[in-house]
Amino acid sequence: MSVPPAIELRGLTKRLPSGGRLLTILDRIDLTVAAGEFVAVLGPSGSGKSTLLALMAGLDRPTEGEVLLDGEPIQDLSEDALAQLRRRRIGFVFQSFQLLGNLTARENVLLPLELAGRPDAGHRAGELLGKVGLAERGHHYPSQLSGGEQQRVALARAFAADPALLLADEPTGNLDSATGERVLGLLADLRMRLGTTVVLVTHSPSVAGLAGRRIELRDGRVERDERQSEAPA
Repeated sequence: MSVPPAIELRGLTKRLPSGGRLLTILDRIDLTVAAGEFVAVLGPSGSGKSTLLALMAGLDRPTEGEVLLDGEPIQDLSEDALAQLRRRRIGFVFQSFQLLGNLTARENVLLPLELAGRPDAGHRAGELLGKVGLAERGHHYPSQLSGGEQQRVALARAFAADPALLLADEPTGNLDSATGERVLGLLADLRMRLGTTVVLVTHSPSVAGLAGRRIELRDGRVERDERQSEAPA
């Protein structure tokens, strides 16, 4: 039996009311992402990149069409079922880090592990902080960390539960180029070690150059979909 793709989008459409009319954000997207693939999604502002990521994660629901994760449609699941799905199978990295300010770096990484009931939660949190170079910073709060350090904590948290799928929305958008390169290198390294499927939204062609596949959106449609040599981690 063949293995289903990690993600499959069928006729995916998203429309929103705007000034008395419907604005089409995504227009009948058909797309398949294989398990273990590293895909970069590019496009100008307003092309639908972040909306596409939100629909893949079940954070938003399509107007029409289907989102299948490992062959199972998710767009009609209840909010509770979607939350469980995300907790078990999907990791996130956001441009704005999205760390909990009242928790230390270690506690931010520990939280999804405890929610998943991992018996080795404490060890795993420490291990991941070590992998992103922050073993000695686990007791610091986000306000005590630089932007690059916060994003590295967010990366450790995203990989905490060994997700099958990681979705990254402009993960280096708030970082200087050198720090951004380090974060992306860590992401690529963790992804290679764990075999995680990664879909990364970016404005940057150089960031997209890390991926093995590049998809360009324009006006809510796929304008280009090409494979390329994946840059080394």
